[in-house]
Amino acid sequence: MGRTVVELFYDVVSPYSWLGFEVLCRYQHIWNIDLRLRPAFLGGIMQATGNKPPAMLPKRGEYMLKDIKRMAKYYQVPVKISEGDFLRIFGTSTLGAMRFITATDMTQPGYLEPLSREFWMRFWSQCEDISQPENILAVARQAGLSSELTQKLLEMISSPAVKNRLRETTEEAIKYGAFGMPAVVAHFNGEPHLFFGSDRLELLGSVIGEKWLGPVPSVPSPKM
Repeated sequence: MGRTVVELFYDVVSPYSWLGFEVLCRYQHIWNIDLRLRPAFLGGIMQATGNKPPAMLPKRGEYMLKDIKRMAKYYQVPVKISEGDFLRIFGTSTLGAMRFITATDMTQPGYLEPLSREFWMRFWSQCEDISQPENILAVARQAGLSSELTQKLLEMISSPAVKNRLRETTEEAIKYGAFGMPAVVAHFNGEPHLFFGSDRLELLGSVIGEKWLGPVPSVPSPKM
């Protein structure tokens, strides 16, 4: 039986996307899946679907503060959040970061996973900016990219090819039915199955016939 293709559409502005990203990265070594990371632009999805940031509803914002802290502990992902972070998020555009990640995916896909992780780490764990070129440079350096390669990728951000790829990926997520992130699409039995949120991965496993072992599964030892 072939591997089930599982696509993760994400934007580093989304803390729940980080949770889903880390869990799926763990399960790609356990489940019979072909995990494909699909950097997209959450702002474009929100605008196209008429969705609003959940924290704009005060009571939901209060809940999110508690929920993300609980989820971070349960998922063992170092997300840090405080009440002031909502203003910081609303004032930060990740378009440049997501274009940089997209350029990396197009030319150096081997760096896609560690680079995406470092963007989340800087924004959601260290609570530092990721919108300015100097900060993107710092993230790339932390992910192991050379200065020369990083400079080339920065130059690609404004290219039509990168802009179009990010737009096309975002539109693809919308066609699957995405209205927020993370959006996980499993291609199983000849059709796509959309799952929204980092708390639907147990259900994903059930649909594709894989066993859920919790958010931090043990990697089985190779058989002798």
